[in-house]
Amino acid sequence: MIIPVLDLKNGIAVSGKSGKRETYKPLKTVFHESASPEEIAKSLRDAGAVRIYIADLDSIENRKSNFDVIRKVNKHIPVMLDCGAKSVSDVQKALEAADKVIIATETLENMDELNNIFDKFDKNRLIISIDIKDGKIFSKCLNIDVNYFIRKIEELNPQEVILLDISQVGTEKGVNEELIKKFLKLPLIIGGGITSKDIPKLEKLGINKFLVGSALHNGKLALKI
Repeated sequence: MIIPVLDLKNGIAVSGKSGKRETYKPLKTVFHESASPEEIAKSLRDAGAVRIYIADLDSIENRKSNFDVIRKVNKHIPVMLDCGAKSVSDVQKALEAADKVIIATETLENMDELNNIFDKFDKNRLIISIDIKDGKIFSKCLNIDVNYFIRKIEELNPQEVILLDISQVGTEKGVNEELIKKFLKLPLIIGGGITSKDIPKLEKLGINKFLVGSALHNGKLALKI
């Protein structure tokens, strides 16, 4: 399953590379002539997408939120939302705008709050994102050992876990198979630099869900695989 990716900033879809968000520009996509998230989402739905991953960059950077736009998108296609949610109250607000909420290591402040979130909400509406940068777990607050974190996630028994290689985002350089193999015990969705050549290799590893942004929007990878 290809899950399209949209990054939102100031109410529009944007694109950039390697997580350098200050350089992001309005998205140019084969799915619509504008950078309107709602119009792009409708086109993706009509092309066969069954859900969409949205990163609300303004929320992640503690500026404002794009929740009004995200609510509109969610009426057309179910949204998996990364908005920097790191507390029970953050998740509650996000679930009012989206179908599922992502709790990402980038913004997670402590493991206790992750436990609290999983105690409070339906697991079907929660996704953990393991953010990787330069081969290590990326977090603004935590110094997380990979093996320890994998064990903690296994205890929570999430339905889905995103493994997102931030270093590869927007590069179309392909995925790091050796890195991915460390996480194969988890129900993975893979994101970051995926190309059409990566998908058959990842499927052999038992992975069948992929987050794709640049390669999809520029027409190099088809929505249906």
